[in-house]
Amino acid sequence: MPEEEIRKILIITRNLPPLVGGMERLNWHMADELSKHAEVHVISPKGSARMKPESVMLTEVPLHPLPLFLVMAFCKGLYRALSDRPDIILAGSGLTAPIAWLLSIFSGARSAAYLHGFDITVNHASYKKLWRPTFKKLDRVIVNSTPTRELALNAGVPESKISIVFPGVTLPQRPQPAATINAFKAQQGLLDKKILLSVGRLTTRKGLREFVEKSLPLIVRSEPNAILVVVGEAPKNSLGAGIQTVASIQAQATKSGVAGHIKFLGVITDRDLLATVYEAADVHVFPVRHIPDDPEGFGMVAIEAAAHGLPTVAFATGGVVDAVSIEQSGYLAAPGDYSAMVQLVLQILSNKTGSWQKSTATFTQKFTWLEFGLQVNTVLGGTAIPSPQSKS
Repeated sequence: MPEEEIRKILIITRNLPPLVGGMERLNWHMADELSKHAEVHVISPKGSARMKPESVMLTEVPLHPLPLFLVMAFCKGLYRALSDRPDIILAGSGLTAPIAWLLSIFSGARSAAYLHGFDITVNHASYKKLWRPTFKKLDRVIVNSTPTRELALNAGVPESKISIVFPGVTLPQRPQPAATINAFKAQQGLLDKKILLSVGRLTTRKGLREFVEKSLPLIVRSEPNAILVVVGEAPKNSLGAGIQTVASIQAQATKSGVAGHIKFLGVITDRDLLATVYEAADVHVFPVRHIPDDPEGFGMVAIEAAAHGLPTVAFATGGVVDAVSIEQSGYLAAPGDYSAMVQLVLQILSNKTGSWQKSTATFTQKFTWLEFGLQVNTVLGGTAIPSPQSKS
């Protein structure tokens, strides 16, 4: 009996490390997990080869300017599509969906895209005219949350083509040692502090400056030892996202009388150090603003926090409603209700340390990258292989 031929998947994406962000992590893991089931080749920006998954082949193209990236991604993708004859051509976001669709026409492959909320709602005339109509022409559309599915339906994508696959998270193998956490706190002057943690890019949508203005002063009034620790910076290579600079957030903190209650740690790429920061904190705050043209597609950072036993308080907007389970991994306030967010944060701060660890661990089990990869592979027509969780 002849061996079953290995499938070939060509991924086209602008979002891959060393660029930093949730979409970049997702595309890296998507390529890595799919390489366990297929032969994967990725067309991606220069610099990504040195951090690529081990089993993935990769072709680099210039990141800037954007038109050059798109042209070169198409040209390199066309060469690979005609020479390798992939079974699937997958766009890592809406930006490269037209390329995936065009290459599928030339090569006879099936086309697909993984779409985030902003991929669909971008308020740009050319994008709405040339990019969005492509989505409904793809063979498969994978979306990252229930709200993103609704956006895809509103954009005309047939329901039969859409599948929801939640992003994954790397679950810690074990908690960080108490000595490591205490050393970090001592080094950063955080001993005996109630630590509110924010992790992510400093964009307008993330709403950190508004939180510092409207919520942090009230939290500090009730908890004088409270301090907001910020991990992240304003993005340098993001398309379409407005930014909030560290300076502007610091200026707001000064104006609101909480300048001594905020600390910026910058971007942290060391996995162990980031785990230490998560486990040193008391609550993760995720004050994402409701901006119709710039929705939060999912909220991976809330899952990452939960994986480290840290509950999240967030606004119930966009895909955040799928990323936070009320009373299991945190609480959700009505969009823009900063007073409610204050009360929910204070409620968590009054809890016994470690009281969330069991429930958050249970919640995150369905968000492993392994489960993510199995689901994406199945949506793309691969053999449905049961995950360890589904066997138990």
